[in-house]
Amino acid sequence: MGTGISRQLQVPAGRWRQLLSWMLLALLSIGGATSDAFAGLPVPREGTLHGYHDYVSKVETRNRERLSRGAFLWIDELPEAERTRAYEKLKQGSVELRRLGKDDGEVAAKIPGGMIHDWEGMVFIPGAKLDQVLGVLQDYNKHSQYYAPDVESAKIESHEGDHFRVYMRFRRKKIVTVVLNTEQDVTYFRDSATREHSRSSAIRIREVENPGTKYEKEKSSDEENGFLWQMETWWRMEERDGGVYLQNEAVTLTRDIPAGLGWLIGPFVTSIPKETLEFTMNATRETVLGKAKR
Repeated sequence: MGTGISRQLQVPAGRWRQLLSWMLLALLSIGGATSDAFAGLPVPREGTLHGYHDYVSKVETRNRERLSRGAFLWIDELPEAERTRAYEKLKQGSVELRRLGKDDGEVAAKIPGGMIHDWEGMVFIPGAKLDQVLGVLQDYNKHSQYYAPDVESAKIESHEGDHFRVYMRFRRKKIVTVVLNTEQDVTYFRDSATREHSRSSAIRIREVENPGTKYEKEKSSDEENGFLWQMETWWRMEERDGGVYLQNEAVTLTRDIPAGLGWLIGPFVTSIPKETLEFTMNATRETVLGKAKR
């Protein structure tokens, strides 16, 4: 019977083990599985990384072009009616989000062996000053307070001028719990008295096994599950209209979803980047406002 099903679905024999791993996750998640249910899944291939770096290069080019023509915030390039609505929603406390790379030649789904997630978000922080926002973003030693529970621990490893090297441990739970040790390389750029932008690259990402126990250890590259292989982040902030507009674009790379199981795994893999960005924007705004009240 198994042979008949395999022929009918036309699934290559080598894919069955991968499919069974994902099915096992579904069964274990009912009882609260950890990310170890994904153990042994493939590391990113050369073609996967090449596709991701090519995509990031296009994002860099696009962002440089925007800056060169004075298009600092993405909502300023919207049609007038959409732009007006977006500003109204921001003033009302909304987080404006949009997904990029899905309607043009940069389609993320075409990358072999992986998925690119490109989300951009924006908030307005009323009454804030540019330096107050920078004070929160650059206060990395307290990011575990500002961005809990997503950031479990953080510390500045080195700092010289506008350049930071930062350690961050991320924890995210949705069906499974994933803990990641990361090292971020961040540089800030002052564009004017009222504008600043930054560029951040995750130069090291390692999944943690048995976090918080005496058996804790970082997984090797061939043991990891592919929840987060790469991450690039761009911040922009502008002080005007009696506050600060804060914009963030995050481009991440994860493993792909086995054919036929998108309905099961897709919501987890595709929703986390959006939810994380929305949480980060809200947390930054609340932290800045909270500090201003003291």
